[in-house]
Amino acid sequence: MYYRGFYYLFLFLTITGYAHSQTVAPDSSGTVVVGEVKVEGNHKTRTSIILREIEVRTGDRLSTETLKEKLEIDRRKVVNTNLFITVEMLTQANPDSVHTDIRVVVKERWYLIALPVFQLADRNFNEWWYERKRDLSRTTYGAYLSYGNLTGRADKLRFLAEFGFIPKFEIAYTLPYLDKAQKTGITIGASYSINKTTAFRTWRDKLQYLSSEDINRQRFYSYVSLTRRNKYYTFHSLDLRWSQTRISDTIAILNPNYILDGRKKQHFLQLTYTFSYDKRDNVQYALQGQTFGLQASKIGLLPSDNINTLYFYGSYRKYVPLGKKFFFNTGLRGRLSFPKRQPYLQTIGLGYRNDLVRGYELYVVDGQDYALIKNEVKYRLFAIQKQFSFIPIRQFNTVPLAAYLNTFADAGYVKNSYPELSNTRLGNKMLYGAGAGLDLVTFYNIVMRFNVTLNAQAEKRFFFNISREF
Repeated sequence: MYYRGFYYLFLFLTITGYAHSQTVAPDSSGTVVVGEVKVEGNHKTRTSIILREIEVRTGDRLSTETLKEKLEIDRRKVVNTNLFITVEMLTQANPDSVHTDIRVVVKERWYLIALPVFQLADRNFNEWWYERKRDLSRTTYGAYLSYGNLTGRADKLRFLAEFGFIPKFEIAYTLPYLDKAQKTGITIGASYSINKTTAFRTWRDKLQYLSSEDINRQRFYSYVSLTRRNKYYTFHSLDLRWSQTRISDTIAILNPNYILDGRKKQHFLQLTYTFSYDKRDNVQYALQGQTFGLQASKIGLLPSDNINTLYFYGSYRKYVPLGKKFFFNTGLRGRLSFPKRQPYLQTIGLGYRNDLVRGYELYVVDGQDYALIKNEVKYRLFAIQKQFSFIPIRQFNTVPLAAYLNTFADAGYVKNSYPELSNTRLGNKMLYGAGAGLDLVTFYNIVMRFNVTLNAQAEKRFFFNISREF
């Protein structure tokens, strides 16, 4: 995952809102009859987008306690649309003294973001800091444009133009609710990138680069993805993409397995199905709930495609509040792929994105299959939200900050069917890592992590990471 912290710090987002109950009008049996459900503060967002997340309906007959619980659940769902800074679910006695109205009061975010980009081209900050000796030539720069909630229907247009170490251009548009039932969505996009200095193989669990002023790799892909959300917490997606990669003669000679058999061009059509269940209290930084996901992907659908690979990916994570500001979470992830002889370009093990054993941030463990378990205990030091009335723009005058002490223990295993190709030391053996640290959560989903780790190789390191949690 590219390190985008240098421009994320310009973003102002938040992760919290709160529920508050004003006036409830129960009848003699203690039952509340829901009256009108009103939405306030949505200057751009269509009301139907907000009501899509709310299960409480006019005419519902609920006990006072049940109504309170359902409103908090609905508030969290509205927060998780990532459209609002704060969300309040307020109750108010209807003038008829029989019904209780619901007021959904939201504060919208600033949706148009146009920022300069300055980021590292390496897998993470720690690899750049320790392995690449803080080489500033390994950076990219450019411009990033994101127009969220473009038409008020939670849609988003994104454009990225980067230059420097890895020139790259991306454009994508997402419309989450394509139909009247607000269950089907679509994303279309394309990406083109150029590499001069290129990682041409993994050797002893470290990426090896070819330094050059010539173009050694060009990649292009375009895609269309359909999503289906039948229920509040379940999602289905079907992604169809066309991909093409060209490499130089030098890369093909240095690593004939880069695309297999010394080829210099790879092209294929890929179809991916994903199912996910996400019921977390907050998708940005969860403390309660669970997520579950399954993915199946076929790479190579046409007779002319020069790759034929099938893989399955699964994940599960559980978040449990322990009381007295303590929280626990645990998760499993795994990947299986077939056949075992694969191009280096598609051989994925541990070391990318968040699929790694903490303590091994400096390593890439290639393989065809892997399993990973991650465990964490957190203690909340504080969680505050400041209102700065002197800032005239309402989307920027609410700033949250939360801090959590954490301790963690991870384990993983990568099955490499061809260890001789990478001379791996970490493949085909158990990996263990543990440590402690501090998480800072602020500004629209930005999470800064400061960790001290110890791995099974007895290596002690301090690692820093900054990311946006979704």
